[in-house]
Amino acid sequence: REPCLRWPCVEMVFAESSAFGAEGDGETLKKNRFLSTTREDEHLNQYWYSNRSIDAMVRDVERVCAAEESRCCFLSTPSVYFSLSKPVRARSWCFDLDEQWQGDRGFVRYDFNAPIGFPNAEALRGTFDMVVIDPPFITREVWEKYTTTAKFLLKPDGKVMGSTIAENKGFMKELLNCEPQTFMPSIPTLVYQYRFYANYASESLGVQNPEIPDEDD
Repeated sequence: REPCLRWPCVEMVFAESSAFGAEGDGETLKKNRFLSTTREDEHLNQYWYSNRSIDAMVRDVERVCAAEESRCCFLSTPSVYFSLSKPVRARSWCFDLDEQWQGDRGFVRYDFNAPIGFPNAEALRGTFDMVVIDPPFITREVWEKYTTTAKFLLKPDGKVMGSTIAENKGFMKELLNCEPQTFMPSIPTLVYQYRFYANYASESLGVQNPEIPDEDD
């Protein structure tokens, strides 16, 4: 992997779980166990979303994959996978390079440099209703590899949710037919703002994230 972090090259600033809102608010936002117990690994360019951002993503995934036979694949998005309800997580998969989760039923060791070179690839081809993607780098070259993986795994008309910088809007449309969403993620250890993208009409991502100031302010 490249030594540089996402973009631009900056030193990673670790944050305590409280910075992610891991404990919730005691009302509408529940405690997030993953954020409370799992530290980011700078060598893998891991940056966790805030609890509120994960909650919005989970609500969208569980709406899209409400049917018992539906399945979602999480590409380099372990914080979202491990925040799912038990029934949805039981029929979802977590593709990641970090082997700390290799004991989990849904874990697949995934290196984006081998987009379809993961275990049991043929058995998983075309079996997912949705993919959620957050690459460790923001370049088009890397996104092209994730796109290859996503299209290999998805059923026809499969749903895609991803996050990257606003400047990538053009190729997100070109590669995955994804449009920028109103809800912008909070990622406490990143010094610049990401956007969510989706190729479907999203309810949870169609509203403003109260953690992020209005762009007009």
